Amino acid sequence: MDIKLKYNKRKEFSLKKSFFSKNKKGLSGVITAVLMIALVMATVVIVWTVVNNLVEEGLEDAESCMGSYGKVSINSLYTCYNSTSGNLQFSISVKDIEIDSILVSISSAGSTKSYTITNEAKTFAHLANYGSGVFNNDSVKMPDKNSGLTYLENTFTETPDLIEIAPIINRKQCEMSDSLSGIDDCLSLA
Repeated sequence: MDIKLKYNKRKEFSLKKSFFSKNKKGLSGVITAVLMIALVMATVVIVWTVVNNLVEEGLEDAESCMGSYGKVSINSLYTCYNSTSGNLQFSISVKDIEIDSILVSISSAGSTKSYTITNEAKTFAHLANYGSGVFNNDSVKMPDKNSGLTYLENTFTETPDLIEIAPIINRKQCEMSDSLSGIDDCLSLA
């Protein structure tokens, strides 16, 4: 590095560094700018990847349940509470949709009972197929596509307040597709 003595206007001698030392400061600014641009670009890529993954997961969940509303419903004509036997009779209809299972939730004053009815026959302690009336020993399964089935439930000592159902599609529980409140007494319907 060359150092030169130079006489300035104040009539003083000053030391001045050579050309190469001035460029080092300029080169440092360029490197800083390039590093800042690279850092910003890396941050944008990371944020984009995270946001993109979250959006894709949300879309997959929404797509599996899209169009399921109203295709799994409670048939109110065959849904009532028999105050004599203490059995709740409810009917579920499935339209043209492929589902894994149906979540049934029955609520009464202070208690709620839920069942997940699948396409594979399962035995439930308090749920039976309509017509058999055999609890603890009856194989219950959900209705097939474009069909309906009626069930009996025997845990409630008074008329339940609400029945809600939600389909489960691709192992994802969808929003409630139907509900029924104001359940009639079966004896008044006869």
